[in-house]
Amino acid sequence: MALVGKKFPNLEVNAMNEMGDTFKINVFEEAQKNGKKVLLFWYPKDFTFVCPTELHAFQEALSEFEKRNVMVIGASCDTPEVHFAWLNTPKDQGGIEGVTYPILADSNRNLANQLGILDISNEKYDDETGVYTVEGDNVTYRATYLIDEEGVVFHEGVNHMPLGRNVNEFIRLIDAYTHVQEKGEVCPANWEEGKEAMNANRAGVATYLSSN
Repeated sequence: MALVGKKFPNLEVNAMNEMGDTFKINVFEEAQKNGKKVLLFWYPKDFTFVCPTELHAFQEALSEFEKRNVMVIGASCDTPEVHFAWLNTPKDQGGIEGVTYPILADSNRNLANQLGILDISNEKYDDETGVYTVEGDNVTYRATYLIDEEGVVFHEGVNHMPLGRNVNEFIRLIDAYTHVQEKGEVCPANWEEGKEAMNANRAGVATYLSSN
């Protein structure tokens, strides 16, 4: 189910920070109460392969997101304790030591289920035993949500497990959406900060296409 243009689920989830503190985060409220945009990215598992490269990439770009009043939150279905162990594992050993943004620990999968991003298929119910079984790892795909200051999703995307994300693309999308909010113009294909945008009418597109 697509969430673009809709409110992000209003749900509290456990989270862990680099200090070893377990606390609750409600992503929807973080956006609304603090007047911030939120970038929430899900990854499949701690202590895996593509995942630490992404967490470090978001950390390296953290100052760029903060300049834009954007809160970065990571997320998986691992427990807070596993997150903390990974946060204490050095980078040269495959860990995420040095990551400072919070990481959701959706171990009961309440939020991931609502978002429909779990790797499960072929759900079956056994009438005799009353047991449900599924195929898949029951972990999340690489899903990303950009949420505005009202708690509304303005971008969502899902990558399969082997495909790491391009962090710069999310910065570009945030810049584009902020431009729309502030200027009332729309952003054409391949738009980047500082490039020409256009008015959302026939004259606007004609003028843009004639010079591009």
